[in-house]
Amino acid sequence: MSQRKLYIAAYDISHARRLRQALKILKGYACGRQKSVFECYLTPTEYWELIEQMRELIDESNDRFLLYRHHPSLAARMLGKAVAPCDPEWFYVG
Repeated sequence: MSQRKLYIAAYDISHARRLRQALKILKGYACGRQKSVFECYLTPTEYWELIEQMRELIDESNDRFLLYRHHPSLAARMLGKAVAPCDPEWFYVG
């Protein structure tokens, strides 16, 4: 059984440079996204790495970052052209 858990990450960053950096960080962990909301399957180590990277990046007086764990007993509700979140067997980084 995989140690990875599904998290929903979202941010609201006020400065363009930090916004680009946040996007780059989250793309490294995400398997799906729409605008500034990301689906991330994370191990406990990856969870803390992501928290630390975002903590170093954001300005806590102006920016926001949310990392919410989706409980496995709750069904995901999707509307429109949504695709069910899944933990892929591999990731392409390039």
